[in-house]
Amino acid sequence: MKIMFNKPHPSATPPRERTPHVRFTELCAGYPGRPVLRRLSAEIATLTTTALVGPNGSGKSTLLGVLAGVIRPTSGELHHDGELPPAFVPQRGAVGDTLPLTVRQTVEMGRWGERGPWRRLTRRDHATVDSALDRLGIGDLASRQLAELSGGQRQRALIAQGLAQGSDLLLLDEPTTGLDPEARARIGTLLAALVADGVTVVQATHDLEAARAADTCLLLQDGRLAGQGHPDQVLTTSALARIWQPF
Repeated sequence: MKIMFNKPHPSATPPRERTPHVRFTELCAGYPGRPVLRRLSAEIATLTTTALVGPNGSGKSTLLGVLAGVIRPTSGELHHDGELPPAFVPQRGAVGDTLPLTVRQTVEMGRWGERGPWRRLTRRDHATVDSALDRLGIGDLASRQLAELSGGQRQRALIAQGLAQGSDLLLLDEPTTGLDPEARARIGTLLAALVADGVTVVQATHDLEAARAADTCLLLQDGRLAGQGHPDQVLTTSALARIWQPF
């Protein structure tokens, strides 16, 4: 198993040509006694949105965890092109409703990767947090408790936390699950804007509308890659019918 982080050369191919940001080959991963990912090979292009689609248990969250560095592959190769570690935004349900955190404190946690949880944030850190709050349109909610927010507001706070990490690779696990149509549309617009600002976005999703709006789709089934490419080519009625029964 090999994991590599490559710093881009100053004369590298411009991002607009959508060179690979992440590449993995024959990737396998899982948990003790339970393999999940089975020899996956794919590329995630720079400055694109990639949707990971598949039923529960297909390996979407595990693949995100591997890309984020929180799950170690058992075999295969994983290459990251870039100087910064990925920013990982877990499902909303993974963040306890009872935690006594304000929105600002939640977003400030995104700076812990550089500062650690016990060191005082610098002026630059506070400016980064302010920028993330404003970017996600929740600056007016900074003093509110996280548990007081609507689902859409809370999701934006978690994305702001990811954005505050300052990475150019943002990984999201089911960012629109449980949200109303207006909130889902707003999250989709925000993610598109982040890509335009220089961030590569990968999201695991059950939301086929969000998946069809992505640049690329990886369709997973039983830990294997069942399809990859443009959503119009991958998310066909016949392909989805094979994955989900009934469709």
